[in-house]
Amino acid sequence: MESGQEPEKFARTAFADGPRLLAHIGATHARFALQSAPGVFRSVAVLECERFDGIVPLLRHYLAEHADPGLHHAAFAVANPVHGDQVRMTNRAWEFSTEALRRELGLSTLLVVNDFTALAMAIPVLRPEDLLQVGEGKPAAGSVIGVLGPGTGLGVSGLIPTADGFVTLGSEGGHVNFAPGDEREFAILQYAWREWQHVSNERLISGPGMELMYLALAQRNELAETLPRTAAQIVAGALDDADPLCLEVLEVFCGMLGGAAANLAVTLGAFGGVYIGGGIVPRMTEYFARSPFRARFEAKGRFSSYLSSIPTYVITTPHPAFHGVATILSEHLRGRSGANTLMERIKHLQPELTPAEQRVASLVLEQPRLVLNEPIADIARLAEVSQPTVIRFCRSLGFLGLADFKLKFASSLTGAIPVRHSQVRNNDSTHDLSAKVIDNTVSAILKFRDGLDVRSLDRAIDLVSRARRVEFYAMGNARVVALDGQHKFFRFRIPTALYGDAHLFALAADLLGPGDVVIAISNSGRLPELLQAVDIARAAGADVIAIGNSQSPLARKASVCLAVDHAEDSTSFLSMISRILQLLLIDIMAVGLSVDAHNGREEEAGEVEQRRMLISHLGG
Repeated sequence: MESGQEPEKFARTAFADGPRLLAHIGATHARFALQSAPGVFRSVAVLECERFDGIVPLLRHYLAEHADPGLHHAAFAVANPVHGDQVRMTNRAWEFSTEALRRELGLSTLLVVNDFTALAMAIPVLRPEDLLQVGEGKPAAGSVIGVLGPGTGLGVSGLIPTADGFVTLGSEGGHVNFAPGDEREFAILQYAWREWQHVSNERLISGPGMELMYLALAQRNELAETLPRTAAQIVAGALDDADPLCLEVLEVFCGMLGGAAANLAVTLGAFGGVYIGGGIVPRMTEYFARSPFRARFEAKGRFSSYLSSIPTYVITTPHPAFHGVATILSEHLRGRSGANTLMERIKHLQPELTPAEQRVASLVLEQPRLVLNEPIADIARLAEVSQPTVIRFCRSLGFLGLADFKLKFASSLTGAIPVRHSQVRNNDSTHDLSAKVIDNTVSAILKFRDGLDVRSLDRAIDLVSRARRVEFYAMGNARVVALDGQHKFFRFRIPTALYGDAHLFALAADLLGPGDVVIAISNSGRLPELLQAVDIARAAGADVIAIGNSQSPLARKASVCLAVDHAEDSTSFLSMISRILQLLLIDIMAVGLSVDAHNGREEEAGEVEQRRMLISHLGG
């Protein structure tokens, strides 16, 4: 039957561009795998993070043994909040730029998400044998799900059902204030207060928290000369040796976790259940099932009956974050997130399709907007295939049908049409050529954004902010960009000049000195007069910021290169998109200068206020 063949076919076509690198990077361990098909993870490895100086050496070590020449896409779950490009890990002194890391590894796609976001996204694909239910209760269909788990820290997340899937909550709920449930827990809190003014759930309901509780309870029980133990030693001491103090630590720990899980359940209304992950609880499932966890979970006074209906589960499958981060990456590549990868995916998968489906793919690549706007009968007629073939094409890409494909495809078209697929033709209507020009520009801007070298921009902004004088050198089409920069930089009270005559470049450069900055703008970066002027300026001690092709002679001679590597057919059209990208770089520098000036005024105002208060104090 055809329906029975679709999963196998999807498994082949969805990974036609190679396996995907998946990682779960915690503070203690990093877990890696290569996904070669839906739910298929190979080359699984677990590495100790303390052996490596940073994330790049860690990845290089794994890839040296398991690298695949066809590696294009990757997704990492990290034990850390993820906001923007720069990632700073909380419980390990590692920091990295997602975009710089993507370029370092030569990937087309790199996603970095919070590890409990990934764990939450894994829950819908887990099987009953991947879970251990603790206590009673049944999940309510279509309801919110809560997720938490102790490890080096305490991760917290939630999963909210939507019409076409789930949305995860980016939460740092592990850092809420710890609330003791009895006198013994209050004694542990008092012990923790000696070290921290703010004691969060994570300080106690975690591996390090278990180690602190061991010492706190030893003191409370008046056990003299108790030596510290690691969390692993405490768990082993309780389960293997029946050590009384270790057993008491586990008892308190599970009770505290039950209280935290109950708070999460009532906060989210998690009638879909609360799921426990992390690195600690799955190691002691038999003990955990009979521990005080569930009794404490339901011990909510007037809301006990509310919580008794909510099921709680321990996630027992190994490496569950792989399932979640793989789902997130798959959704991204399918275009649900609006990423501009769907056109590239169709192109990659086209050879794997049947001949009839390849004709549909060709139509999509050549006339994407027509496919979006036309009914299935017209799409089938233009592609010279049957209507069921159009449906099979959509399902081969992992979509439910044509409507699902169109929805995701439309969201990806904000930047998904590469310039080469939107050539303006002589017979185009005004509507079509307008759409092509705008789509090409938007696509180029998004691609430009993804490849921005932030460090070079920081360096350029710093040079201009400290410049004694700024001079723009540009000819032809680039003069418009230089004029815009001259007007913008004047507003920051920076002496600024513009030279658009090649004969004047060398004369102007000969008058420069240290502290001066030249901004040279050129698409080709090969104009002899411009290169000569740059040599003169550098020899005089001035700095040069090049805006143009990163592989040009101008870029090699400059102090800083702000790359614009967009390729255009300048024989038929003006370099319109390149000019827009150059203008964007000028705008970014101007905004950066404005922010620097604002911060400088705030610092100056603070110093003035300090002097005023000192004078007032002395006068008093």
